[in-house]
Amino acid sequence: MNFIKKYKHGFIIIIYGIFYMAGFRYLENHIQHNYHIVHAVLDDYIPFCEYFIIPYLLWFPFLFSTVVYFIFFNPDKQEYYQYIKNLCMGMTVFLAVSYLYPNGHQLRPEVFARDNFCVDLVKILYSTDTCTNILPSIHVFNSLAAYMAVSQCQALRKHTWVKAGTLFLVITIILSTMLLKQHSVVDVILGSAMAGMGYLFFYQYPARKYARQVPARFSYK
Repeated sequence: MNFIKKYKHGFIIIIYGIFYMAGFRYLENHIQHNYHIVHAVLDDYIPFCEYFIIPYLLWFPFLFSTVVYFIFFNPDKQEYYQYIKNLCMGMTVFLAVSYLYPNGHQLRPEVFARDNFCVDLVKILYSTDTCTNILPSIHVFNSLAAYMAVSQCQALRKHTWVKAGTLFLVITIILSTMLLKQHSVVDVILGSAMAGMGYLFFYQYPARKYARQVPARFSYK
């Protein structure tokens, strides 16, 4: 009981995760044919590179580990709520856009120039993940949201190697979405733009609001 009481704030993301996965599976099962094609001219110049399947798949343990850290190891609950609210906002917008504007792409290669372990992983990815519901890219948005949380975390402010490593991983994950032909440049740009809005709303605006309140509090004393 003490464990549940101490970490009850962690149930927020668990409950939302159930809601999100139910919504995502519904979209995956119902949006398969009649959808808008997302494409940009730059997509045609980006080569396919199967080796980026590694950072693409690292996205899953990366997101999981950051959430676990902010639930169990970071003493500042406010930073946890900032991170989780940001994630929930982005994923909810994604579900809404996918429902109101069914979308997908036709970028995946029909044949592969090489035959190796990474290509085998890409084939598995293609068979389990449809080419629909891609706008904006949740891979991109969640990666940037995780980096925001890490870079703004006071407990990690002296651990520059953590921030640098996180930034490198995030950059490779974003590149992987395009180099694996999982997303269009359009998805990446909109996912990044949504992450920028999340930063302004959940990090910059609260910081400015707090900065305005501090002088007033001290002058009162």
